[in-house]
Amino acid sequence: MALTLSIQICDESHLPSLNQFVIDAKHSIEDRYFETAFQEQQDKKRLIFLAFSDAVLVGYAHLNFFPQYTPFLRMGIPEIQDIVVHPDHRRQGIGEQLIKACEAEARSRSITDIGIGVGVTGTFGAAQRLYVRLGYMPDGTGAVFDRTPVSTGEFRPVDNRLCLMLVKNISD
Repeated sequence: MALTLSIQICDESHLPSLNQFVIDAKHSIEDRYFETAFQEQQDKKRLIFLAFSDAVLVGYAHLNFFPQYTPFLRMGIPEIQDIVVHPDHRRQGIGEQLIKACEAEARSRSITDIGIGVGVTGTFGAAQRLYVRLGYMPDGTGAVFDRTPVSTGEFRPVDNRLCLMLVKNISD
């Protein structure tokens, strides 16, 4: 049976569902994470995309127009962030559709490049493969920790803050 998926922009009425979603998906977030993100959406700094399957929230992603990663910010490259698909709904193309929605929004604003970060451990293996398949390439900075480049010889924890930043040209 084919998945019926709709992608929507978050509105305030979705916040309780998002907070319940991360509990159900066992995804840890900071207190008031979605409330803060929604305020940034109101301030036109980001968009929160929601994926619904038959009216059930199954995933979300952010398109951040003012990313913490300095090279993206300096070059006006928005960053797709925090792509989360509920574990019961993975491997059905939901993450890909969320990414494509972010790309389409950026393209509609005449943005030509878009970025994304991915963790370097095997935990992020599926995401790493997906991003490469969708045309994302390393930006050439190497590993970053908490969006700051890591220098040779520097010690950093190997956790979800250690990433490789990727970029894709989305011009038509």
